[in-house]
Amino acid sequence: MGKVVQFKKQSISEKYKGNTLCRSGFHKWQIVKENRFDVKQGKLLSVYQCKRCQKVKNKYV
Repeated sequence: MGKVVQFKKQSISEKYKGNTLCRSGFHKWQIVKENRFDVKQGKLLSVYQCKRCQKVKNKYV
């Protein structure tokens, strides 16, 4: 017989841990793809993704 898993409701602090910072504009950006080439603009760009909320932004180099 397998383990019995107890499901409990997450507390509010666990549910929104780190996400409140992102809603206030304090993202924790991390480079996903470095120096990708944009054909339409003719420029190099870097792709950043937030560690907490997984939001993606592009920045031209």
